[in-house]
Amino acid sequence: MSFCRSLLLLTVLPRTLSFTPQSLRRHATSIAMGKQHAVENARPVNIHWFRQTDLRLHDNPALRRSVDLSLGKSKNPVVGAAVSESPPHRGNILPVFVFDTSRYGSNTRSELGSLKCSARRAQFVLQAVSDLRSNLEKRGSGLIIGVGKPEDVIAELAKGVLTQSSNGAKLNIVCQEEVCSEELATEKAMRSKLARAMNKGSKFDFETVWGGTMYDPETLPFDGGVNGIPDTFTPFRNKVEKACAIGNPLPVPSDEELAMPKDAHTIVKESKCHASLDYMPTLADLQYSKEDIEEAELVDIRSALPAGYRGGETFALARVKDYIWDRDLLKGYFDTRNGMIGSDYSTKFAPWLALGNVSPRYIARECRRYEETRVANKSTYWVVFELLWRDYFKMFAKKHGASIFMIDGTIGKRDHANKRKWGNDPRHIKAWKDGMTGYPLVDANMRELKATGFQSNRGRQNVCSFLTIDLNMDWRYGADYFEETLIDYDVHSNWGNWASGSGMTGGRLNRFNIVKQSKDYDYGGDYVRLWCPELEGVPDKYVHEPWKMSDAMMEACGVKIGPGRDYPAPIVDPTVQPRIMSRGSNGGRGRGRGKQGGRGQGRGNGLRRENNNSNRSKSQRKDMKSLKEGSYTFRP
Repeated sequence: MSFCRSLLLLTVLPRTLSFTPQSLRRHATSIAMGKQHAVENARPVNIHWFRQTDLRLHDNPALRRSVDLSLGKSKNPVVGAAVSESPPHRGNILPVFVFDTSRYGSNTRSELGSLKCSARRAQFVLQAVSDLRSNLEKRGSGLIIGVGKPEDVIAELAKGVLTQSSNGAKLNIVCQEEVCSEELATEKAMRSKLARAMNKGSKFDFETVWGGTMYDPETLPFDGGVNGIPDTFTPFRNKVEKACAIGNPLPVPSDEELAMPKDAHTIVKESKCHASLDYMPTLADLQYSKEDIEEAELVDIRSALPAGYRGGETFALARVKDYIWDRDLLKGYFDTRNGMIGSDYSTKFAPWLALGNVSPRYIARECRRYEETRVANKSTYWVVFELLWRDYFKMFAKKHGASIFMIDGTIGKRDHANKRKWGNDPRHIKAWKDGMTGYPLVDANMRELKATGFQSNRGRQNVCSFLTIDLNMDWRYGADYFEETLIDYDVHSNWGNWASGSGMTGGRLNRFNIVKQSKDYDYGGDYVRLWCPELEGVPDKYVHEPWKMSDAMMEACGVKIGPGRDYPAPIVDPTVQPRIMSRGSNGGRGRGRGKQGGRGQGRGNGLRRENNNSNRSKSQRKDMKSLKEGSYTFRP
């Protein structure tokens, strides 16, 4: 059976849907069609809609809600609260995942021109969904997988449920709450389609449940909850760490709780919903071209992702165990996290967090367990600190809505020193994407992203600064391209970080000095040479500033720098300060201070590693200055 569908060229409009603030923990819509009493005593069918952000069984508040509804529990517990013993009878849940055709395919592009999702990331999602189905099947359940618009597939599935009841039926549809415009538009369409699908005597409830963060929004110490959070991270962090406790991870539901209706196969068959309990689409079914599929299947041995990585909860939990417990790497995270080569300089949890394959509360709990049994230090705290950034950006997106996708960001129309007239020179944007800017650190990072779907945190900050400040290109082109390419793409963190990095959330504008950053975090040029092999023979002194070499030196190194040569000349003059930084009134500052065009230094030429930190990567010249260590607690 094939569900491959022919798609027209899809142009996806920007995320512009606004929304009205509602209760954060639980949003519900209830609609009945005549003869309410006909369904009062009927046991409801519960459709659990897994979204692309909660593909797991452990610590899944929305799934817990589906289980509770299936077992006849009407009260929705606070997210993260302890789960009481369930009554000894079976659940009645239809788990569903839909590959949304408005997000996948080689012709499905955003208004700014990037793919909505690369084939490589789509393959990662396919693996995660397959793993979720396997884990459900091991527990006697299953996963209905559809291809199409989620609202169409689930509305048709609801019709299949209705055909099994002559007196009307009660349906509960539950999913994780999302906060951004495209996701909210899908929810709105879902409610409308479900309402039209109901027949006489039938009723449905559509509920969204908050999840995917360490902290429950209802416990935030700000007037207005999420709508009252600060627009900068540090005051948010300080108050939350002092006043809030992380919820305890929820257990995986029991086999009995996850049980499907006995007539599940009949319901799916009768629904005609372009979905199946057996079918799994391929990249070709999702309308990716042969070329894109071949590129997605290539494995670059230089990748910083763990060997043999796959999407899914199974690999995610194994990675957490391997990093924290088996290889005992957590205790050195703070010192290694600014590395750029290899799989162990950072946790690499992000790809699985992005798809909800692993819960941030689960990771935080493992960090606390490690602190209690092995060692507690700045590194063990810092992983939880990074998870708090994820919380912040989801809540920031909830607060500001569609403005995080707008050219002026959350600054909006008001005057601000960071506002400027953006450029959109396609030659500059293409050079940046292709890693051909003439700045080796930028180029190496962009080539790594294109080849593997991953880029270090240090690299992301530098390429963002370069595109939006040095080149002054519209920051949304960068965010849009990262949405296409990143394996660990997370809508809140990606767009929030780009808006912030470009100065469009207000506050101080931080420019990263590319050359100094290169020397501080790629001491000796190992990373640059890994991804820019044309610079292999360039001496350490010039590897981060190859434009300074004379023609005779280039000849000796076997590389020619300049237009149409082996490696490009700098796309912008390294000695000229970007206009936005020279205004003098924006409060901007540079990261990696020093004149961009200053004298190059190399090993044996004055470049020294500061102090002797054995945990630090040999490519890192100095320790990273950082905020003061904080704290975190869990609920009793």
